[in-house]
Amino acid sequence: MVLRKVAVAFAWCALTLSCAAFWLFSSGSDAGSKSRLKVTIAGIRSGRAIPPDNAFCVPAKEGHVTLGPNKSPEIKWSKGPKGTASYAIVMYDTDVPSERSNVNKEGKVIPKTLKRIRFYHWLLVDIPPDVNELAMGADSTEVTHHGKPAGKTDHGVRGVNSYTIFLAGNPDMKGTYGGYDGPCPPWNDTIIHHYHFMVYALDVPSLGLPDNFDGDQAMKAMSGHVLAEGGVTGVYALNPDVAKRLPK
Repeated sequence: MVLRKVAVAFAWCALTLSCAAFWLFSSGSDAGSKSRLKVTIAGIRSGRAIPPDNAFCVPAKEGHVTLGPNKSPEIKWSKGPKGTASYAIVMYDTDVPSERSNVNKEGKVIPKTLKRIRFYHWLLVDIPPDVNELAMGADSTEVTHHGKPAGKTDHGVRGVNSYTIFLAGNPDMKGTYGGYDGPCPPWNDTIIHHYHFMVYALDVPSLGLPDNFDGDQAMKAMSGHVLAEGGVTGVYALNPDVAKRLPK
């Protein structure tokens, strides 16, 4: 009972605070000249539902939501072109509500017409050029209250995802959320959320980002350094009526 209340409060807090403007990524080079990376994610196909194992929040037996397994997915990508000196992984949701008045409120719904903004779920840069896959759970094995540290790991450098800002006002959950934290869309949203898992091949061994860098900083730093990119877009919803429409 306590966990469910905490989870519901968390979901409300995480997704109801106003979101900072996001950086629209441009590599600074001719997009048509860039190579494509083949990206595969175990259990996730483009346009299909993200498994509960990879979600921060899942449907609850009673009430609306509870905390999920939150495991980072197994991800693989093809070798980058000549000159690749590092890789970066960025995962983001493009369907987060831009304002909070009706989010996760009984008897209310979030309309389809509401403006949507970007929410970063996974930031991992400076991945060595000889690494082309991460095992399931490599960057998250569970929901970690108060977050995980950002910074250097065995498989790259973690940035801080958007939960860091959005949970700042929740004393039970606030902290630095480094690396991967999965989907937790509002349970009363009327649209399916799209989660973009992107991998970039870069021409620099390090982006030289500051400690606790965020998604906007990562995207800006990559501008002009992308040799190839590829991704998989999964979908997720916690509104039961919307979840019924998710392609399996």
